[in-house]
Amino acid sequence: MIGASIAYHLAARGMRDVVVLDRAPRAGEGSTGRATGGFRVQFAGATEVQLSLLARAQLRRFADEIGGDCGYVAAGYLWIAENVAQLDVLRAALAVQRANGVDDALEVDVDEIAQINPYLRRSGIRGGTFCPSDGFIRPLQILDGYRRAAERLGVQFVWDAEVIGFDREREGKITVVRTARDEIAVERVVNAGGAWAARVAALADVALPVSPLRSQVAVTLPTEALPPSMPMTISAGDGFHLRVRDGRVLLLMPSATAADPFDISVESAWIESVTRVARERVPCLEAVEIDRAGCWAGLYEVSPDGRAILGAAPGVPNLYLANGSSGHGVMHAPALGALLAEIIVDGRATSLDVSPLRPDRFGDADPPRNAELL
Repeated sequence: MIGASIAYHLAARGMRDVVVLDRAPRAGEGSTGRATGGFRVQFAGATEVQLSLLARAQLRRFADEIGGDCGYVAAGYLWIAENVAQLDVLRAALAVQRANGVDDALEVDVDEIAQINPYLRRSGIRGGTFCPSDGFIRPLQILDGYRRAAERLGVQFVWDAEVIGFDREREGKITVVRTARDEIAVERVVNAGGAWAARVAALADVALPVSPLRSQVAVTLPTEALPPSMPMTISAGDGFHLRVRDGRVLLLMPSATAADPFDISVESAWIESVTRVARERVPCLEAVEIDRAGCWAGLYEVSPDGRAILGAAPGVPNLYLANGSSGHGVMHAPALGALLAEIIVDGRATSLDVSPLRPDRFGDADPPRNAELL
């Protein structure tokens, strides 16, 4: 989805001969097709809030500008705190959101939480925050919209075309992109390789600090236990969250890193754990069965500080990076595509300040992380 957004925005800015190479046989075979489709402006970092606001503005005009249905539904995001420390984190994030133009996010008490989501067990809840304009999107529909719009502008998508190498000039500039079947002369290259981005960057001798992180999803059998209008509901403590999609409830919770970082299997023990938590906190799910065959996992592309990496790669003047969104790539793809097109066409981003996302920000010391969940 990030690659398709970049391709569209480059073509819309007048760039010609844009080619998208994908190792998959068709669109949506990577992480985009495994995303659960949440969208929020409730972040603890100003840059992430601004990315969401820029993306949301594009989603609201998606049908007219891009074509198709992005699936944006303002069902809201409800963050739950179980103690004062967690509530303080949410309050600090709320202050950042308001300072950056979010005017509908608010703190909610236990009674208000019960009105917003009456299906939660109230015991153990201290308070929370809620933003009604947060909600849900349809990742594959957005991907399809960007792809079709890009193709109308002359972009070529090439499938089964895994990049295996680059030819470079002495000063480091990439001149040719090589796949198993072809060699393509290039003026510029964009790495939108998702969880595999570091492998692509290494082909140009660029050390890109992006690693994969598995996210598992448990899905129930079809049920009417919860309504489709229920907001995404997230615990600020352990990250457990749930939503309703297509008549099923999706259950998610962070899990231990797999031995193979690219492993996308779903662990039975994790399913048991997240199901137990769901039934404890949402009593109406106690009798709802899990569709084990329908559970899945996908890969986040994680940077050291949990922030996207956007801009020209150090040491390779015509290689651009759009990586490391750390679980927020789908929701921020519209913004990242527009911003990278500005960087490439205009020489700098103008829609917002992307200096916190610059690729050369990582030094020898471990960078500070954003709040783990927010």
